[in-house]
Amino acid sequence: MSAILTIEHLRFAYRGGPLVCDDVSLSLEDGEIGCLLGPSGCGKTTVLRCISGLEQIQAGRIALNGTWIAEPGQSLPAEQRRVGLVFQDYALFPHLTIADNIGFGLRDLDRTARAVRVGELLDVIQLARMGDRYPHELSGGQKQRVALARALAPRPRLLLLDEPFSNLDVEMREKLGQEVRAILKGLNTSALMVTHDQHEAFAIADKVGVMQAGRIEQWDTAYNLYHRPVSRFVANFVGQGVLIDGRVDAEDKIATELGPLPHCAHCDLTPGQAVQVLLRPDDILHDDASDLAAEVAHKAFRGADILYTLKLASGTRVLSLVPSHHNHALGEKIGIRLEIDHVVAFPTGQEMSSAARMESA
Repeated sequence: MSAILTIEHLRFAYRGGPLVCDDVSLSLEDGEIGCLLGPSGCGKTTVLRCISGLEQIQAGRIALNGTWIAEPGQSLPAEQRRVGLVFQDYALFPHLTIADNIGFGLRDLDRTARAVRVGELLDVIQLARMGDRYPHELSGGQKQRVALARALAPRPRLLLLDEPFSNLDVEMREKLGQEVRAILKGLNTSALMVTHDQHEAFAIADKVGVMQAGRIEQWDTAYNLYHRPVSRFVANFVGQGVLIDGRVDAEDKIATELGPLPHCAHCDLTPGQAVQVLLRPDDILHDDASDLAAEVAHKAFRGADILYTLKLASGTRVLSLVPSHHNHALGEKIGIRLEIDHVVAFPTGQEMSSAARMESA
């Protein structure tokens, strides 16, 4: 596979302000869907604006399909980059029909070719019989599909999606996210999306970059972000979990209140070192036969499962996801045991070393 998008050491700041993007680097392969995930104000949307040409970068460089399109002092005009944009507010023209909205960027085609392309995309977004309707006649999900088709119409090399589902309810967001992924994969279109919703990112993207304060903390698969986070920020932002105290007591063991754990394979730890170990809710199993017990401090019913907050003997609280037919009362003590496949530990008071980050990536 070859990279459709390459960003190297991108830095950007608005005039007179602090850095919004600080040493951002990533590579997106042809046909891949990527996502920038992070809290509001971390620089996600600004990265998209730099890629599209709406902002001029101050350091680093950006390439599309192997050609450098943006460097300090040199920038290919936005209209020549062949980058499509999908916005959260749809940005459809209310006075144009759905077909005319989709075909708006195809003015270089004759009427027949334009009609053929619009018809193809109406079929792709499953609105083939609605081309003569107007945006106000559509649901939010239908409007977003039209916005997607309009961006895809000129056959862009890369599609950028800025919080594309934020105006939709939870059920529609999940459904449309699956549809959009299927459409992009069916057309083999590369895309980079921005969101603050990790469930949305994991459902749609092949690679996800977790951002904080203008930097990408980790660019990786959803699996590795969850099971092999390279920083406390990623560990806390992705999924649920807690950090418990431990100590490296031998080359291959970490002693904790819940028992010994295997050494963290991707961590730079030394014997005797104090650490904090990441425990996810699925790492702690309910086991009535276990000698290890914890008190139910809180419970959240989730249908098939209950998320228990459990208090250990030391007062430390951990999470455990348990099938909901195990319905225990607050204050009750239940047996638990650890079943952890991916041990992740951070030196107490420190982030994981850069060497460990590189090894994990």
